[in-house]
Amino acid sequence: MHSPGTDAARSSTRTIDGFALVPILACVYATIVFPLIIASCSPTDAVCLLEARPESKIFWPALALISMIWAVQYYSRLSFPPLIVCLLAYLAFAGTSVLWAFKPETSFIRFAQQAMIVISIVVPAMLAARNADLIRGLFLCFALAAVLNLIFVFGRPPIDVKFATWGYPGYFSGKNYLGEFAVVALLLSIYEAFHPGRRRAFGIVIAIISVALLVLSNSKTSMGLTLLAPALAGIALLIRRYTRLSPAIILLSIPVGWFILSSVTGVTVYRLSNILYGDPTFTGRSVIWEFVKSEIAHRPLLGWGYQSFWLVGPDAPSIVNAPGWVKDMPNAHNGYLDTMVEMGYAGYALLLAFVIATLHAVGRLADRAPVRAWLVLSLMVHVIITNGLESLWMRGFEMLWVLFLILAAETARYWKLSAPVRSSQRSRGATSRVPPPAGGRPVGAGIRLHPAHAAQLTRAAFAAAPPDAEPKSRT
Repeated sequence: MHSPGTDAARSSTRTIDGFALVPILACVYATIVFPLIIASCSPTDAVCLLEARPESKIFWPALALISMIWAVQYYSRLSFPPLIVCLLAYLAFAGTSVLWAFKPETSFIRFAQQAMIVISIVVPAMLAARNADLIRGLFLCFALAAVLNLIFVFGRPPIDVKFATWGYPGYFSGKNYLGEFAVVALLLSIYEAFHPGRRRAFGIVIAIISVALLVLSNSKTSMGLTLLAPALAGIALLIRRYTRLSPAIILLSIPVGWFILSSVTGVTVYRLSNILYGDPTFTGRSVIWEFVKSEIAHRPLLGWGYQSFWLVGPDAPSIVNAPGWVKDMPNAHNGYLDTMVEMGYAGYALLLAFVIATLHAVGRLADRAPVRAWLVLSLMVHVIITNGLESLWMRGFEMLWVLFLILAAETARYWKLSAPVRSSQRSRGATSRVPPPAGGRPVGAGIRLHPAHAAQLTRAAFAAAPPDAEPKSRT
């Protein structure tokens, strides 16, 4: 494995090109612009808070149109690794579920927006130059948001809602949002601190602000994930280094092990919540989850249709069948249950395929940039665990969903760069041509090598090539 200094040296020459700028703009809108728009609304203005915002109706179609034009213009450069194929299959099934959705019109509108979001992030990211640095762009986005949230903390009082303790929301709609945000900002800042000079100093400053925001949010789950997510990521990558097991297998062994332990000992997640927080209901979520499980049983295979269960009118099953205050819920507060109730076990299987394929692909990223792989996997683990308490999977442009899409696209870029030699090349042998120095004859020209050696030399030459060896992308 490479040292952190090697990763930092390579990252210092990276830039954010025109293609990479589009996914970063999507992150800026989801993390900064839209929350600030909602924060400007009066708490009593239901139209401002609940109606589809005109800004979103302009922003996402514009980004999607730009991305589709690029896709047509540079279609020969587009290729999708397995994890992106799984994402597109998951998205396609969501669109197909419109056919049997409880409210087809609403489901189609929400699917159309989701398709634009995915296109706006995946296509430009896959077209970006080799030295384009999406992680650097994410850090700058979250750094700006951290400073703005610190200002809002001094201007907005803490909130105290039912089933929850006090906490500052920043410019978000709740303290848990600020906590989730602070975890991401802190992890990105720690990675930034690996770089020398001003980047390290700036990373340390934002890390201090992020810790302050995390404490002020008083989000206990986020505080726990600040330690748990990077620890799990580090352990998974360390085990992979010595065993070559996929990070997906290593991390999936945790819930499987918990299921076996729970079955044997009878210790449930509710009992664990009671031990840790003194509340066996996860602040009332257990009531919602039991109701959702009963609704999944009505349509177990295909579900009620993509986003056609909650907030789809007074005759929605979430209102007609729900008990008491559950009728007012906008979602199940569990991304996995919401996927099952909306798209059934078929859609849930596609979600798991996407998540597992993405975790597996982090292994190739670890081979090239281990510290970056630790950061990416830490953030992914944060999103995966948070989905157990909040609904984020393919829910509009939720901050953590947009973040996960960008992380998946970044991982897919490394998958492409480290793709093995094609079988057709192996069958007929390969001639390795290492990129020559300026004006020089190619090193090893005309020398036939064993296919495995040729693949190793090609990848080594690519890794050693300077960033400016990549042709500049046109925007």
